[in-house]
Amino acid sequence: MNTQHIDKLAGVPCETHALSEGRPLTIGDGFQAQSYQHAEFRGLMDPLIMVDHFVMTEPTLGTHAHAGLSAVTVMFEDSEGAFHNRDSLGNNLDLAPGDLYWFKAARGALHYESTRPGARTHALQVFVNLSAAHRHDAPSAFHVAAADIPRLEGERANARLVLGKVGRLQGAIAPDSPLTLLDIDMNAGGRFTHSGDKDHHAWILAITGISRVTWNAGFADLRPGEALACANATDISFFSEHGAKVVLFRGQPLRQPFVQRGPYAMGNTQELDAVEAAYRSGRLGSID
Repeated sequence: MNTQHIDKLAGVPCETHALSEGRPLTIGDGFQAQSYQHAEFRGLMDPLIMVDHFVMTEPTLGTHAHAGLSAVTVMFEDSEGAFHNRDSLGNNLDLAPGDLYWFKAARGALHYESTRPGARTHALQVFVNLSAAHRHDAPSAFHVAAADIPRLEGERANARLVLGKVGRLQGAIAPDSPLTLLDIDMNAGGRFTHSGDKDHHAWILAITGISRVTWNAGFADLRPGEALACANATDISFFSEHGAKVVLFRGQPLRQPFVQRGPYAMGNTQELDAVEAAYRSGRLGSID
């Protein structure tokens, strides 16, 4: 049975940070993930709805629909082989290690993802919320190759600027609402600092190693699989004694209520019911 969650935490959060270890998610023998949901972060994950940090070695998900959100695939550079990506917009391509694919489902579209034979995909699947003004837009998508992603340098550290702008460096631009995404690698003794808008929320996930995260309101030592969301942060600094990898999202919170049902997010249950009916009747298109 589909589950439904009404976000009761929209609005201005009353706390400055929240931590979560997520929950394990396994599908068959070929998909293992740690999943992080907006409800775990006291409203501070906004505009993100969900992040799955996954490894896929066999086709698992099949064709599925999305609506009311953008489904974003962030490939890590240590992935092996290709990740096949198709959608009802006519896109049919292989994602390589380090690539990004942004799929704005909006009023509804179909998506299919699978590993190519022998591949090992290490990636993030991110659901980014859409404002009410854009939930019923026409679907769209874009692909960014790893070679086109600029890099920033820190002290014994570097970061891929997957989305957003830092100084004169420009990564890909997220549609509809500003969003920055940094894929940060630190060697032993590495340090990296990112300065951003105090009004934007930050969401940080530790991928490997132990890193100390410091921001205006405090600090936290993150171990692999731990995630931190915070508000009112301008400078966010990272340090790792032995080396670590983290990802940092910073975005403008929407502060709007929404209802989520699986891969859909809409303003109310009536809109969700309408999207599901459109999917069942074939009105969200097809993947031939």
